[in-house]
Amino acid sequence: MKRVACVTGADQGLGLSLVRSLLAKQFSVFAGQFLKESEDLKALKERYPEQLELIPLDISNKDSVKQAARVISSKTGYVDIIINNAGIIRSADNATVLVELDDEGMAEIYNVNTLGALRVSNALMGLLLQSEDKLIVNISSEAGSITRNKRINMYGYCMSKAALNMQSSLMHNHLKTLGGQVMVFHPGWLQTYMHGKKDEQAEMTPDQSAEQIIDLVLNYKKYMGEEPAYLDTDGSPWSW
Repeated sequence: MKRVACVTGADQGLGLSLVRSLLAKQFSVFAGQFLKESEDLKALKERYPEQLELIPLDISNKDSVKQAARVISSKTGYVDIIINNAGIIRSADNATVLVELDDEGMAEIYNVNTLGALRVSNALMGLLLQSEDKLIVNISSEAGSITRNKRINMYGYCMSKAALNMQSSLMHNHLKTLGGQVMVFHPGWLQTYMHGKKDEQAEMTPDQSAEQIIDLVLNYKKYMGEEPAYLDTDGSPWSW
């Protein structure tokens, strides 16, 4: 049977690279497309017309998630791997408690980074449980680690990723009783557009990070345990 994956935030950056890596490894991929036009995804669709399906998806909106799940379920009877990659950050989140914080901005970050991933996993759970792998991959961050935190700002982003990590633990506790598991990744400091412009000084390209993540994902059974695996791209564990 062909292996099937669903990737959110596939328009650019790490999400696009994850889709590209999965396609190269013969997966059929449902790519969650937030932007109405994505030349990179269009080019991939032309290259992999039978393997790639582009699915309009705004994970901040429950109706959009439900509609995407309906479309996916009309095209496949199972999904082996859900990769919750989509996420946002806001420049106003750089503020400390010495100034007024952006409550609405932080709520928006939480709605996407934490609740968005939960919406997607929940909507696709029926398809996931029909698969052999039953694997959820949540793209978190070092910012979600409480024990290794050194920051004094980025309240919205850090809290959203810490909450995503808790979500991963809850989901893993349930899935492991059904033969599945959850993996959580810090993808590294990437040359992406999370801050509006490309982080040229970052350590890794999205392609490099994606290749390492997918290699670890394909060896998921090695990381099955009581807790979800929380890993760096080289496979080193992160503390919660």
